[in-house]
Amino acid sequence: MFNWIVTWIESLGYAGIFGLMVLEHLFPPIPSELVMPLAGFVSSNSTQMNLAGVILAGTLGSLVGASAWYGVGLLISHDQLMGWVKRYGRWLTIKPQDLEKAIDFFKNSGGSWVVGVGRVVPGIRTYVSVPAGLSHMPLLPYLGYSALGTALWTGALAAAGYGLGDRFEQVQHFIGPVSKVVLISGAIALGIWLIKRYRRQPKV
Repeated sequence: MFNWIVTWIESLGYAGIFGLMVLEHLFPPIPSELVMPLAGFVSSNSTQMNLAGVILAGTLGSLVGASAWYGVGLLISHDQLMGWVKRYGRWLTIKPQDLEKAIDFFKNSGGSWVVGVGRVVPGIRTYVSVPAGLSHMPLLPYLGYSALGTALWTGALAAAGYGLGDRFEQVQHFIGPVSKVVLISGAIALGIWLIKRYRRQPKV
């Protein structure tokens, strides 16, 4: 995954960063914790990109991806959403407890500002847009708070990658094994789910 993300960013530039950050919210195995530091790192060795552009592209991509979940929350009820996640969420590695955690975080914290805070909390930030939609939070405050939190998160990650400069081998040494673990874990989880689903099917 490490080399794939680097190649994608080097080939597509800001558009590649934007696309990866959109996908991060729709396909969780692509983590921003990997994308944005690598984007910052690539920009430090590129004449075509700069750190400000990387942060802007990452922020916009993340905001678009998160807003898809906001739209889901607006359009369906809590029960409908949880029923869908229980039935199909495993295909996207979405667990019902992850959504419930985000919903509880939103309800217990109170105030529109929680969307911005939630955008920097691991395990919450991807799905905090769902309770915002379920509660019919007005669009403009949602976008404002979400953009602020997203910019802080993506900016910090990109700046960390940018600061590593030309120490590519050090980055790959630590991140490479992590990305492999993510991919292997996802493959194992999918395999287990397929086996369980097959066993539940009625025998002819």
